[in-house]
Amino acid sequence: MQRTICTFSVDNISEFKHNLLCWSQQYETVIWLDSNNYQQQYTSFDCALAADDFTSIKTDYTNAFDKLKEYQTTTKDYIFGYITYDVKNDVENLSSTNFDGLDFPDLYFFQPKKLIFIKGETAEFHYLKFIDDEIDDDFNAIANFSFRAQSKNLDNPNNDIKIKLRIHKDEYKAKVTKVLDHIHRGDIYEANFCQEFYAENSSINPVEVYKHLNQISEPPFASFLKVDEQYALCASPERYIRKEGEKIISQPIKGTAKRLISTIDDAQIANDLMRDEKERAENVMIVDLVRNDLSKSAKKGTVKVEELCKVYSFKQVHQMISTVVSEIDESKTNPIDVLKDTFPMGSMTGAPKVSAMKIIENLEATKRGLYSGAIGYFTPDNDFDFNVIIRSILYNKAKKYISYSVGGAITAKSIPEKEYEECLLKAKAMKHVLLNSK
Repeated sequence: MQRTICTFSVDNISEFKHNLLCWSQQYETVIWLDSNNYQQQYTSFDCALAADDFTSIKTDYTNAFDKLKEYQTTTKDYIFGYITYDVKNDVENLSSTNFDGLDFPDLYFFQPKKLIFIKGETAEFHYLKFIDDEIDDDFNAIANFSFRAQSKNLDNPNNDIKIKLRIHKDEYKAKVTKVLDHIHRGDIYEANFCQEFYAENSSINPVEVYKHLNQISEPPFASFLKVDEQYALCASPERYIRKEGEKIISQPIKGTAKRLISTIDDAQIANDLMRDEKERAENVMIVDLVRNDLSKSAKKGTVKVEELCKVYSFKQVHQMISTVVSEIDESKTNPIDVLKDTFPMGSMTGAPKVSAMKIIENLEATKRGLYSGAIGYFTPDNDFDFNVIIRSILYNKAKKYISYSVGGAITAKSIPEKEYEECLLKAKAMKHVLLNSK
């Protein structure tokens, strides 16, 4: 599908970004990706907005990857969308029967009529040919957008949001103890156990909540998803997987420490994280799992660890991140097969992966759905890039249901009390913005 490309210089790129996201809310389908100018080796743009679906695919997990392969191969264009965690049931003989208050379809992708990339101080408009006469008008509308004039069309937030826990502290500790029992028996080495925080009969202004969450986190894989009345407001620091030509890049996170006000103390806690045996063991186990997943599609001998257990600092937390790469033979390997071979991402499951998924499915109280799935895109050249949906607020406007989940890796050295404290640390930003956004 051919697109018309027009490039504009932008005087105030920060204001233009703000206007662009607000302007996009007139459409029923929107995906916004923002790197927050975070310095990283692998990147294609600073921000991207995909809006207004021309074609789309929506399906449950049954044969989901085969359906996505057919859609992506037929479309031969940019497609943006998401894969929920429960598409694991297409990869393995698994099921998801826990409570689901959000009802996101298991997989959704769309071909945007309007696609805008921000790179430095420029905005690139990639519009389908039959609407390219709208580019100039849209650029001017975005540049001069008045959020105040449009605010009457947006939701009024419910300032009386009451956040509840699906699993309370004592029950959480008991469930972590059960995970530890499995580890001590040798059933698994590690499991990522998650819990949900939620609010019922509550409404929010998704754009304002997202902006607040992004502002206090500034992560490299932030995203805003709107599909009809369902939203994901994502402040993810983690890349799931990226394809650049024949190169595949995966960057799992395992290991978290809070930021401190004192520069000296903050540097010390980051150094302590880097040397922490438990956190490094968690990370290394998942690196081994990712190496194994990538080897399924890789050319022999090309799976390598570019970076092991490096600590990166974000506004809210320090994170331990590793980078694993491989090479594929593009003439023999469909890009969808790389996703299927590695899904779900090891950082959100455990090791061995299938055994861990079965155990956490039995112990968790909520169907994960979009949480710990992935949001991303494919290019016309068969490249792709996907984040991990963590540090995110999920919202079903029709049901007035708000949800955010957090989890942690349980290993033989885990202490239930400390695992619970780490969950609260990860949940802090989401709770704060829900209770304080206007």
